[in-house]
Amino acid sequence: MPYDETANSRAEITATPMNTDLSDSQTNPIAPLGREEYVEQAHFFGSLAERMQANVPAQEVLQSVQEEVLATTKLPMAIDFMLSELRHAGVFSTAMAKLGHYFTPFQSYVIGEAENERGRFDLRIGLEVLQREAAYRAGEPTRQGVFLYQFETLCRNRLGYDRGLDAVAADPAFDQTWREWITTIRRQVGMVDIADLIYVHSELYRRRNMRHSAEAIGGDAAAHTALFGEQEGRIALANRKKDPLFLFAAFHRQLKYPEVPRTAPPDEEKTLLPQIARRLEQLEKRISLVEEEQRGGFDLTKFYKRPEP
Repeated sequence: MPYDETANSRAEITATPMNTDLSDSQTNPIAPLGREEYVEQAHFFGSLAERMQANVPAQEVLQSVQEEVLATTKLPMAIDFMLSELRHAGVFSTAMAKLGHYFTPFQSYVIGEAENERGRFDLRIGLEVLQREAAYRAGEPTRQGVFLYQFETLCRNRLGYDRGLDAVAADPAFDQTWREWITTIRRQVGMVDIADLIYVHSELYRRRNMRHSAEAIGGDAAAHTALFGEQEGRIALANRKKDPLFLFAAFHRQLKYPEVPRTAPPDEEKTLLPQIARRLEQLEKRISLVEEEQRGGFDLTKFYKRPEP
């Protein structure tokens, strides 16, 4: 039965360790699954977004991509569970939330917001967001880059800071210090500029205020912890009291951090020709009606219909 298959597949994924390469997970805690898993995740999310844009059903896409990804990874089993959840519930964000040891809470939150019928967040943009994040983790990621990418995703798409930052803080890439800081700024976003928050917790601020930092911030040891480097501090200092989008753009240019995808404006040229064709058809019908009326009147008998018995 489908329910038993779903339960068995989920139990198999849970029982099998997801770290295929122990050395990678130990040397790089920001990408605990290993490089192969994130490369296949990037391919999975990218293929899903591309084929859904061509109006291919999601179930067919999941089945086809399941055959494409490497069988040595754990992604095929995760896709199988997502496919079963999609058939039963109509969404697959719940399956990602149940597979919390493989998908991060931020990934589940983004897909959940994209599948929300009341929201305006496009599912294709959400899949592209996850594709770029997985591709970044497959390279040489940093905690600063992961946080800024996820935070910019929340800002640009208006996904909500309360639950969004909770999902960011639950990411296994962040240690306890980062989690406490993210939980703290969740109450400060909107009242304090994000550039000020980054600058105060940067190495540049710590070097400039090494003697008086403890007195200036009330002696809070966690407040003057340098979570960002000196370069991030300089960029944040240069973009104080400016639009946060300028701050994120500077991070993309200077530090090569991943850029959040944006919603592309509709192409008017693609819709212009069909509109012209429909208007020409309407004009032809009107002209034919005028010609028939000039020749001797309009014949309504051809529109008559026999009454049904």
